[in-house]
Amino acid sequence: MRDTQLIAQLRQRGIVLPAGVKNVSTPVSDYALDAANLNPTMATTANAGIPNYLTTYVDPSVIDVLVSPMKAAELVGESKKGDWTTLVAAFITAEPTTRVATYGDYSSEGDSAANVTYPQRQSYFFQTWTRWGERELEMMGAGRVDYASELNYSSALGIAKFLNASYLFGVSGLQNYGITNDPSLSAPVTAPTPWSGSPAVEAVVNEFIENLFNPLVNQSGGIVDTETELHVGLAPTALADLSQTNIYGLSAVAKLQEIFPKIKFVTIPEYDTASGRLVQLIAPRIEGKDTATCAFTEKMRAHSIERYSSYFRQKKSAGTWGTVIFRPFLITQLLGV
Repeated sequence: MRDTQLIAQLRQRGIVLPAGVKNVSTPVSDYALDAANLNPTMATTANAGIPNYLTTYVDPSVIDVLVSPMKAAELVGESKKGDWTTLVAAFITAEPTTRVATYGDYSSEGDSAANVTYPQRQSYFFQTWTRWGERELEMMGAGRVDYASELNYSSALGIAKFLNASYLFGVSGLQNYGITNDPSLSAPVTAPTPWSGSPAVEAVVNEFIENLFNPLVNQSGGIVDTETELHVGLAPTALADLSQTNIYGLSAVAKLQEIFPKIKFVTIPEYDTASGRLVQLIAPRIEGKDTATCAFTEKMRAHSIERYSSYFRQKKSAGTWGTVIFRPFLITQLLGV
């Protein structure tokens, strides 16, 4: 059928084509379209998926980085001495001095007195700052972090860590000493047998008695005995070595607890020193009086929050005396276990 007839039939059915149309039967594919591109051209980059953050889950629980435990105060106790205005502390010691003489009705020989001294310690005060900005808090909040609380936790933890360190090692340049380096302490004895490597239970127990307990009895003039309350400060790994059982199911810890029913073991990470593992045996309390105390002036003082144009800051401070040892003869030491 000719194209003119097809066009006429289309007109009868209501489809009217422009007068210039003369061909309605030739397929489009027969035309030459070399200059035309039938594939679409994009103005944007090819799709690579949705943004990654839209499928990222943020757990609202904040995982705090752990620090080593602070256990110096557990070894000998802790107490407040003075306040944040106190620079020097004096501790009264009284030693009875009695001289006897042969009795005679008219004799005036013999006398009793007391030697009173005032050993002193110097306090050390320290501080830290926290600071947070308004925009900083908003941005941290968008990340689901209560940043102001994290700063407060960090400052409190840092002060507690320094206090614990001062209790153990004191503050250099002052009359401020720790439980490990007070000049009044007897020098530590070198351990003849290391406790690691599964030594015989009997060897470890005998070494403990010979190098720690017996010297404590001798230094105290017999005041200390097996029924006395005793604290043992040692590295966590040293306690693990003491807890190892032999082929009979016995351990040095169990044997020592059998011999000394009031003994307590306190693990202190800092007792694993570069010179070897340190062990201290302490009679913490005799006749109601403390042998030593971890002393502070202020545990933590939170000063006023200061407001600036778009940020805040706050100072926190504390003070320490180190460890005050009243009766150093009630402490013995063993190094290199």
